Amino acid sequence: MNKPWWRGTLVSGTLAMGFAIVGGAWWQAREASARVTEARAVAATAVQAEFARRSADIDFYEARVMADPQGAIDRLQVGTLYLQRARERNDFEDYLRAERSARASLAIRQSRNGAAYAVLASSLLAQHRFAEARDAAQHLVEAEPGVDGYQSLLGEACIEAGDYVGARDAFASISPEGRASLAVAPRLARWAEIRGDTASARRLFRAALNTVTRTASMPREQAAWFYLRASDLELRQGRLARAAAALDSGLQRSPSDHRLLAASARLAAIRHDWPQAIALGDSAIAVSLDPATLGIVSDAYAALGDSARAMEYFETMEVAVGQQPGTYHRAWSLYLLDHGQRVPPVLAAAQAEVVGRPDVYGYDLLAWALHKSGRTAEARTAIAAALAQGTQDAMLFYHAGMIERAAGNLDAARDYLERALKIAPDFDHAAPRRARAALDELSSRIARHAVASGNGK
Repeated sequence: MNKPWWRGTLVSGTLAMGFAIVGGAWWQAREASARVTEARAVAATAVQAEFARRSADIDFYEARVMADPQGAIDRLQVGTLYLQRARERNDFEDYLRAERSARASLAIRQSRNGAAYAVLASSLLAQHRFAEARDAAQHLVEAEPGVDGYQSLLGEACIEAGDYVGARDAFASISPEGRASLAVAPRLARWAEIRGDTASARRLFRAALNTVTRTASMPREQAAWFYLRASDLELRQGRLARAAAALDSGLQRSPSDHRLLAASARLAAIRHDWPQAIALGDSAIAVSLDPATLGIVSDAYAALGDSARAMEYFETMEVAVGQQPGTYHRAWSLYLLDHGQRVPPVLAAAQAEVVGRPDVYGYDLLAWALHKSGRTAEARTAIAAALAQGTQDAMLFYHAGMIERAAGNLDAARDYLERALKIAPDFDHAAPRRARAALDELSSRIARHAVASGNGK
């Protein structure tokens, strides 16, 4: 693919704030924005220095590996550094390097080398090789039982693989004193969220985030991940202000983190602040060409009436997805379905993936693809599987409501759509509006049906 125009034109997440402020409001906010920009510029310099040091450390340990064919520890250290750098830049090649280094370390020594198994499992998770990640984590807990962090890693791998029985067993084995550690609490929070216990998920994550805020020595990419997950959890429950606060705190600490910038672009789109969504999305894309973020920017340009630019981002998104290894990109798949594009291949990919990865969101994607294919009865079966764990996600209920509407089950459709909007009135930049329009139409149909049946008198 030719180098995109935004490569080399990274717009800082701090400067992007100013692009969306127009007219008199811009002048009122300029002084405050300048202070934020200055603070984040200092942080950005520190991030760049930290990244340079990490790359230098990789070179140092790579040289040690070359000099010592039996150096298991050095190979583990190289893998750990590659994994950290991969997370900072979403570099798939670095994930592969981390995997190779971990495997090389384990080939030399497996006993008392649990950290290498942990790096291996984490790199496989990042590559969406979930069954392999679960196997690696299982080896880890068998080799070193009783380590809470390793048990929680196994639980995370089981969640991603759709093995909820395995996840339950893994998390149940964690000791009471280990549940609050930073290695465990976020994974427990995710497990609670999957099971529909959002109050416990928020409590666990809020406590973890307080610890992160007080831990200045934590690597920036790790801290950014905590802020990202906190914002995602708040956003799923419709707490936009809390989500924004978490993202802002994260960007103050790591201003060029592509994950935080992408999440901020999504939040701006939900608020229909289209210029802000474009500026923040471009900032994220300059670091990592993420298909979901390209979709947000494409929709933002479409909302502003610039169909040519919207199509430019859409076409770039297609190229980006085509170059991504591994499983079909779920966010891109949902984008295609929502825009009525390439429904048959998306359906085929969803059907194939759910065989080996029968998780909540795999079934949700399958249900939506079946719905868009006009296969309503099968879509109802798939969405029932997606809802079976009790997950309180507005998008799941929105999909369920629209599927039941297509099936003619008016009361069930209304119930699901109302539940979606109750969980999060603004869970997406487009779906809530469609949900409200569908509810208006359902109310009219239900009223007409009541009159026709004699119950409306």
